[in-house]
Amino acid sequence: MSQLILYYTEFCHLCDEAEALLHASGLGERYTKVEIENKPDLLKLYEIHIPVLKRTDNQAELFWPFGSKELEEFTVVNI
Repeated sequence: MSQLILYYTEFCHLCDEAEALLHASGLGERYTKVEIENKPDLLKLYEIHIPVLKRTDNQAELFWPFGSKELEEFTVVNI
C-alpha cells in the first residue's frame, strides 16, 4: 500500500517537478498519483494548489512549492 498520494493534473509541469523530486528522494515506490481534474471534490480542494502530497497515515498535506528538505521533513516519521 502506498504511503503517499500525489494529487496532480495532466500537463502540469509543477506536478512533473514534484514527481521527479519524489523519485530523486528515493520515494518513487511509496506514492500513488491521483488525477484531480475529473473529481469535483478534489478539484475544489486542490485546483490552485497542485501538486499536493498527502500522507495516508496522518492525512498531513504538503503543498507546492516544496524542495528536498521539506520533503524529507514531511516524510521522515514512519515512512
